[in-house]
Amino acid sequence: MPVNLKGRSFLTLKDFSPKAIHYLIALSKDLKSKYRAGIKGDLLKDKNVVLIFDKASTRTRCAFEMGASQEGAYVTFLSNSQMGKKESVEDTAEVLGRYYDGIEYRGFKQSLIQDLAKHSGVPVWNGLTDEFHPTQILADLLTIQEHIFKPFEDIKVVFVGDARNNMGNSWMIACAKLGMHFVGLAPKSLWPNPKLVKEMQALAKETGGKVEITSDIDKGVKGADVIYTDVWVSMGEESKFPERIKLLKPYQVNLKMLHKSKNPHVRFMHCLPAFHDTKTEVGKQIYKKFGIKEMEVTDEVFRSRHSIVFDEAENRLHTIKAVMVATIGNV
Repeated sequence: MPVNLKGRSFLTLKDFSPKAIHYLIALSKDLKSKYRAGIKGDLLKDKNVVLIFDKASTRTRCAFEMGASQEGAYVTFLSNSQMGKKESVEDTAEVLGRYYDGIEYRGFKQSLIQDLAKHSGVPVWNGLTDEFHPTQILADLLTIQEHIFKPFEDIKVVFVGDARNNMGNSWMIACAKLGMHFVGLAPKSLWPNPKLVKEMQALAKETGGKVEITSDIDKGVKGADVIYTDVWVSMGEESKFPERIKLLKPYQVNLKMLHKSKNPHVRFMHCLPAFHDTKTEVGKQIYKKFGIKEMEVTDEVFRSRHSIVFDEAENRLHTIKAVMVATIGNV
């Protein structure tokens, strides 16, 4: 059933009802089917969007650019802007809102993107902040729907590693919203904000879901349908590699962990990029300094039949397109 999201910003899944989230997933699925059938879209015809990136990106930038282009929109990639330097966020938002129909921002503070949305007068989309990564979660949910043939409320998702990061937060919110079983599996020092946990546990009681936080690996992964992890050190925190490697090495996703799920069909997911080998500059530096070739996930798991990471990455395109279509589209 369609939900009217016209004019809405997409900053965090906390702002959206379960019905709206289901609608965005269904719209993504429909747009993906049309794209694969070679049907050219025009749902963003004559729309103009601007993309602002304060953090590096592969999938998010490409998905926004390609998604907009495929539906007929014009895209500006804004680099070296004066925002926050010679011009305030508020003033920048006022200007961009007069030029564009929608604004994407990927960066650090959630408060910055909230200010963009407050002052621009047009929908603003969160491409990633320190607190939340909602477009990634939509892609993950679509991918789960394609690979795990159970209703969301029967699915257990275990997020392993730094459970306080934007992906841990976003998964906890998504599971609470959709009545899923969420487990944040991490050492206690990396547990999520207690206030957010309490809020999502209360919401989960209403939706039939469950939110758990634990450091017990055996207990955490038992019965998992999805084991999800992310990098041990987020962008801008590179100085923390020594302490994080020591802290999180026991939480590396490997075949032993997957077997502990007791589910032969358990799926492995990761938002990417992943440090599963030494074929990157960072991977080589870590191996040279710490003597480890794999970090949050082993290469064996990453390339295994359990892994659906590239289907997940592909779905960034279709779900991001759906967010733009739903909020500024010609529908």
